[in-house]
Amino acid sequence: MSNNKYKVLIIEDDANICSFIKTILEANGYQAIAAGNCAQGKMMFTSYVPDLIILDLGLPDCDGTEVIRFVRESSSTAIVVLSARSDEYDKVQALDMGANDYITKPFGTEELLARVRVALRNRRQESGIAPGTRFTLADLEINYDKRQVFVKGEEVKLTQTEYNILAYLSEHVGKIMTYAVIIRSVWGVMDSGSIKKLQVNMASIRKKLGSRIDNDNTHYIINELGVGYRMLEESEIE
Repeated sequence: MSNNKYKVLIIEDDANICSFIKTILEANGYQAIAAGNCAQGKMMFTSYVPDLIILDLGLPDCDGTEVIRFVRESSSTAIVVLSARSDEYDKVQALDMGANDYITKPFGTEELLARVRVALRNRRQESGIAPGTRFTLADLEINYDKRQVFVKGEEVKLTQTEYNILAYLSEHVGKIMTYAVIIRSVWGVMDSGSIKKLQVNMASIRKKLGSRIDNDNTHYIINELGVGYRMLEESEIE
């Protein structure tokens, strides 16, 4: 089993509903984290950079639309609103502000999972990755749908962050991606320790991928010193 599970942030103040959603998601192969209010949700979004947010609008410290506004200032992360509000105005407002979908409580388990799958699939398509797409480079293969990585047919166990870095570089193969661009794509924000954090993750990625050929120090990804990283093109690999 790959440990590159999609990460879902649940922002819900009702502990029972939150626990129920978390259990459903984890039972279906997602990594779920939870926040009970707006402030905590914003903090966890910035810290964990989830792939999708399930958002209640009736939060105790602010209206959930404030979370939509906050997220959309810097990210296109998928947002599925899950709210007891059923008025058309509330739905239109949330969608106009940038929510990807709106589900009214009470909700069915299968419906929720289906909406999550659709939101994630649409998000991949927006980034130019069509369903079923695989990336190959010499002995390296990335299955975007399953978030799995293989070298010479053997699965490579990457962390969530490592996978996100590798997938991002593969989407821009042959191009130099600066440290700042990679950091904002993967973590959302950049601080004084971000470059070091990126370098540590990159060192781990390169170690796990290994060299292209036994006893060869050439890797799939090269470091353009002082600038960023670049994934080699097929023509650069003999």
